[in-house]
Amino acid sequence: MESGGGETDETECAFCSDYLFKLLLIGDSGVGKSCLLLRFADDTYTESYISTIGVDFWDTAGQERFRTITSSYYRGAHGIIVVYDVTDQESFNNVKQWLHEIDRYACENVNKLLVGNKSDLTAKRVVSTDAAKEFAESLGIEFLETSAKNAANVEKAFMMMAAQIKKRMANAPVAPKAGVKLTPGQQVQSNGGSKCC
Repeated sequence: MESGGGETDETECAFCSDYLFKLLLIGDSGVGKSCLLLRFADDTYTESYISTIGVDFWDTAGQERFRTITSSYYRGAHGIIVVYDVTDQESFNNVKQWLHEIDRYACENVNKLLVGNKSDLTAKRVVSTDAAKEFAESLGIEFLETSAKNAANVEKAFMMMAAQIKKRMANAPVAPKAGVKLTPGQQVQSNGGSKCC
């Protein structure tokens, strides 16, 4: 949108970008997904954050009616950050289940990043950096520890994910867009391809 002097409106430019990637943050409730996003987007942090509604509350345990909801959440994601809390062993143990969800519902070549959040709580730590790093290496995914509270590695995590996605997209062959191709004098033909990424 243009304002009187032919300049682009500032509110519109807030959404201008060279690339637009769909990025998901998944993990157990309370690990700090929303706080990480808030720190990255607004450089703010709040101690008392109200639970967000999302995948945390979607029990997909074999129930067919929820499968389409879950798959639509993951569909088209370019990158997924799996977050656990370094002070909560169960949240780390559940990373395997979250990775299984990715394998089941996301695109095959989606970029993944394992993030151990709340690294500032050193006295309460129960998941060692080495154990998490070794786990991530065994899966062939990147790993980073962050603190949404003091902003440690938060920007680095998002930028690392964006760089990985950009690199993958640059190396990927351009697939024809799915849809219907209409040409004068010819019958309608499908342009195939329903690959999501």
